[in-house]
Amino acid sequence: MVPLSKVAACIVLATTVPVVNAFVPSSNLPAVSSLTELNVSSNKIPEQMPIGKSGPVPYDVFQKYSEESRAYRRTVYTHNDWVRHRESDRFFRNLRSFATSGIYRTLFKEVSFITSVATFVVVWNCLFGEYQDLQSVTHVGMLKEMYPTVPLMQLPLAAFTLSSPSLGLLLVFRTNTSYKRWDEARKNWGMNINHTRDLVRMGNAYYDRQAVSPERAKEDLDRLALNTWCFVRCMKRHLSPEWEDEDDFRRELLEKLPKEQALKIFEAAHRPNRALQDLSNSIENLPMHFMRRNEIQAAATIFEDNLGSSERILTSPIPLFYSAHTGRVLSSWLLFLPLALWAPLQSWNHIALIPTVALLSIFLLGIEELATQLEEPFTILPMQGFCDKIYNWVNEIVSFEPGSNGMPVYYYKNDEMSVMTSEETEKVSTTASPALASATTVQEKLDAPIPMDYGLSNVVLPWEEVKDIAMEWADNVETVTKTSRDMTWFTTESDVTTTSSTTTVSK
Repeated sequence: MVPLSKVAACIVLATTVPVVNAFVPSSNLPAVSSLTELNVSSNKIPEQMPIGKSGPVPYDVFQKYSEESRAYRRTVYTHNDWVRHRESDRFFRNLRSFATSGIYRTLFKEVSFITSVATFVVVWNCLFGEYQDLQSVTHVGMLKEMYPTVPLMQLPLAAFTLSSPSLGLLLVFRTNTSYKRWDEARKNWGMNINHTRDLVRMGNAYYDRQAVSPERAKEDLDRLALNTWCFVRCMKRHLSPEWEDEDDFRRELLEKLPKEQALKIFEAAHRPNRALQDLSNSIENLPMHFMRRNEIQAAATIFEDNLGSSERILTSPIPLFYSAHTGRVLSSWLLFLPLALWAPLQSWNHIALIPTVALLSIFLLGIEELATQLEEPFTILPMQGFCDKIYNWVNEIVSFEPGSNGMPVYYYKNDEMSVMTSEETEKVSTTASPALASATTVQEKLDAPIPMDYGLSNVVLPWEEVKDIAMEWADNVETVTKTSRDMTWFTTESDVTTTSSTTTVSK
């Protein structure tokens, strides 16, 4: 007949199977819900991960699952999703998904090891202490008579009661700091979204369509929108792992950008900087008053601030000594917890100790795992979705033409404000008219400022009149100094271009 002690030991070991099995990662990742935006590259996570200075770190199955599952956390909520989020049965829904949670599956090794320690404590104390058979009759342990001096594995619970507030503070600080990092990264991308729309809107509104042809205006504004998108796409690649995004990044830029421009970005050591330089150049090419261009450039400067803030988050984790200390304290606390719970949990053969320790390990290690997942926020943010939306929005904004919706278009002429219809706007842009020139144009050509004696006004004068004024003044000038770069000087009358709201000279 099999001794009851062996039967009890087998039962103890069997109780660990359901707990451990709940955390075994499945061979396939969970199905994608409608709430989740994947945008995962066809590239797979490499078998080795180059981290730190100690050389490549090989993936195990659980770490690989953890990294791949991050792509399934790039959620974008809609109104319907929020309704589901507030449903009264959300608690039962969360409980039903307990065993399939990606966070808990990631903790398989840690939870199984701590559960094994709890199982070992139960078996040890039953062998060297006392145990109960199936009829709840108490017997002396099998090894107690052979080794009477071997003590039971137990500790006073008071030590864990006193230390639990300190452990809670460590976990709270780590979790809050990680969430702040995620929140800052999300705000950076929110600023990117806001200022891409703002920049393109100002460029489209300030653009002087009377100075150039409709074809040139469309080309300039399309280039502005494309370079705006290009920067945020380069920023997304800059903040993403190479194995996940490099191929998609090259494909997208080659599809949307001129080939030479895309190749120059690929060659750049810091791709977002190159893309931002292209954006600044496209802003400088817009025909408008220089103060308006400066305002648009200021909006582009915010992109550099967002990029720098994101780089700081990516390259500077929570101080490693703090994370390491928190991990050591939490691991030690959980490993010794079964010894402290042996006496308080007076169940049959203290069998309740095993699931209790397993659940506590899941909850506490889960908090630490949440902090670790949030600490590097960019691979769980739907950055590709942000870039795609920005591309659609900026291209839509530059398609808006003044007067195309029936609203009047106002412009200044001869110090008086007039109303121009969309048809008149198109006519002015396409019909040849007497060439005009501004004071800045004259200054550019003559390489000198025009004296105040000749008078300044906001009137744009016909070229012949300005030329006569300028020549009369230039005949008496001995020394000239270059003072303006606001306009490009053209030698022929038909090539003269002007900007709206520029100061011009009048006799």
